[in-house]
Amino acid sequence: MPGQVHAGDMTTPSPVKLAIVYYSTYGTNHAMAQAAAEAARAAGAEVRILKVPETAPQAVIDTQDAWKAQQERSADVPTATPADLEWADAYLFSTPTRFGGAASQVRAFIDTLGGLWATGKLANKTFSAMTSAQNPNGGQETTLQTLYVTAMHWGSIIVAPGYTDQAIFASGGNPYGASVTANGQPLTDEDRATIAHQARRLVEVTAKLNG
Repeated sequence: MPGQVHAGDMTTPSPVKLAIVYYSTYGTNHAMAQAAAEAARAAGAEVRILKVPETAPQAVIDTQDAWKAQQERSADVPTATPADLEWADAYLFSTPTRFGGAASQVRAFIDTLGGLWATGKLANKTFSAMTSAQNPNGGQETTLQTLYVTAMHWGSIIVAPGYTDQAIFASGGNPYGASVTANGQPLTDEDRATIAHQARRLVEVTAKLNG
């Protein structure tokens, strides 16, 4: 965790460094990451939006227009590396749900972090997660819970939104993290409010721990 920045007799807390790490096939989790980044920056955080490396063959992506279009839309988004996670004080992961768990691209990226984990460089960082699925009961909660199990192995500090704001109830009532029912439509105002609250809460809790 960073310490303090000293300037004469004044002591100013360092801004929270937040890595928003996402995978998005068609754009929902990309939009979720952007909404979270906007709220986190407004709360004073230094934010990196990072996509995990794509593991699907390009030949397969090229057969699906929506998938290829999202790849092109996010071409300028930096690709996440272990160095980004070492840099950050806080992590916000966002992933589609695949059969009740995170997308394989996210799990593949997590599997590259063994070196950081082994040296304790993922410990004592805060961690929160978001997800989407095609229907409300498509495994959204188990996706978030299994990501939190991973965070426990790292020694990270889980910062779930819980029921700490009315926005949680308005968007479906998931206390584990923002979870969007995605059928190709834009994020709703209710989804954006929940995402913003979760991002702000993560920044605020991290700032308290840093202080």
